[in-house]
Amino acid sequence: MPTIYGYIRVSTRAQKDERQWLSLRQAGVEDQHIFVDKATGKHFNRPAYRRMLCRLLRSGDLLYAKSIDRLGRNYEEMLRQWRLLVEEKQVDVQVLDMPLLDTRRRKSATTALMADMLLRLLSYMAQAEREAIRSRQAQGIAAAKARGVRFGRPRLPVPEGFKGLKAQWEEGKISSRQAAQQLHISHQTFLRWAKEK
Repeated sequence: MPTIYGYIRVSTRAQKDERQWLSLRQAGVEDQHIFVDKATGKHFNRPAYRRMLCRLLRSGDLLYAKSIDRLGRNYEEMLRQWRLLVEEKQVDVQVLDMPLLDTRRRKSATTALMADMLLRLLSYMAQAEREAIRSRQAQGIAAAKARGVRFGRPRLPVPEGFKGLKAQWEEGKISSRQAAQQLHISHQTFLRWAKEK
């Protein structure tokens, strides 16, 4: 008996996936058959996707995704995975936001051709959007750095006893690990401070 699966992907843990859950449930996918990844769309080496692909999907099963970019954002890899699913594993795939991308509807050569062209176009657009996002992100980071914004954890203040311990370390009286231990900081932090100050 064929099984109906659903696949959800968001790029970061902070992103919400409720709309995708809602769409898949409305399509009739049971929660236990929905696989979720919180990972980039640039490749398909994602835990839930790999588990679903390798262990569960069988010939005749149906896989739903809300939109093509939820499957992936890499043009070449997207086409390769689509072929793997549809041709090799003989799984039907339906993209809910794009009804033409439903492999069950490939009754005529014209429908199949149109669906293939649409898949290529949407996969290309998903990759282009990923590249645009990365470009905008890099520009934003550069602009923030130019304004003096610091990224990452705030730096620890250098403790009062640092200079004395650094001098002892430079004279070979104590190790850098011992100095770090006395200051209650990591060994790497002590060495970084010693180099900077």
